[in-house]
Amino acid sequence: MSAADRLVVVADDPKYDPDRYREALDCRVETADLSTPALVRRHAADADALVVNVDTAVPADLLDDLDLAVVARGAVGLDGVDVAAAAERGVRVVHVPDYCLDEVADHAVGLLTSLARGIPSYAARAEAGEWGWEPPYQIERLADCTVGVVSFGPIARRFADRIAPLVETVIAYDPYVDREAMRDRGVEPVDFDELCRRADHVSAHAPLTDETRGLLDADAFATLPTHAVVVNTGRGGVVDEEDLRSALAEGDVAAAGLDVLETEPPDSDHPLFDREDTLVTPHVGWYSTAAKRDLNEALARDIGRAFRGEEPAGLVDPDADWL
Repeated sequence: MSAADRLVVVADDPKYDPDRYREALDCRVETADLSTPALVRRHAADADALVVNVDTAVPADLLDDLDLAVVARGAVGLDGVDVAAAAERGVRVVHVPDYCLDEVADHAVGLLTSLARGIPSYAARAEAGEWGWEPPYQIERLADCTVGVVSFGPIARRFADRIAPLVETVIAYDPYVDREAMRDRGVEPVDFDELCRRADHVSAHAPLTDETRGLLDADAFATLPTHAVVVNTGRGGVVDEEDLRSALAEGDVAAAGLDVLETEPPDSDHPLFDREDTLVTPHVGWYSTAAKRDLNEALARDIGRAFRGEEPAGLVDPDADWL
């Protein structure tokens, strides 16, 4: 099949730039709503490649209904994409494992440090005409604190590098990372229970797997100190949101900063909205102008490589431990 005969269907989302795919691939490129498998079936029946959002599921039965060469996910994580089923059907799955690393690390540091100082609450009070120092919750000196990092992949490592000069100790839990590699970075490896016992604040960067789903739950929150700030910039399902809401309401933890939620976009009456102790951002940790450019260029290059029978740089190994 010639390049001109190929069809790439790109999710209709501002993060994707269809012109970059047209320029790089010299083929037909269409945009469509690909937010659900039903819409993918409707709009991509003739597609050779899909560029899907982070919240679009690509299960085995959807792959059976289409004749794809490539599924491209504009994200680091791959939850919802049946990578093993794709491999069995000869469909290559590509993602962008090395983009937005600095952006998400910066976002996590911003969430943690602003909440550890009570800044969102103090700012809201000042705007409401309240001018007092009384803390919204227990605030400890950051330089005396231990920060626990859940998962120790590339983003978490950058987060650790950034937060280490601001705190006393950084500890991390990741059973798939060599402990000496953590120590070489100045981070103490621990198991999850010890992390919850020792950490003053926690930053989660884990992918969503059967092992990590609901990892930060009622037991974890009860073990953390009452002044703890819980940050999640990984995947929403890693934090049990109902347990977190209860822990905040009961004072088991002090505050939470979330860039990801279990369901996105959430309902307007989500129970973690409108809380003085919670800061929610709309899954924007990945964004900068450079990261957006990198995302589109990397996916376009990899789709082109797959079309030519070459190995894409972001090809996903279906046997990877973290899937």
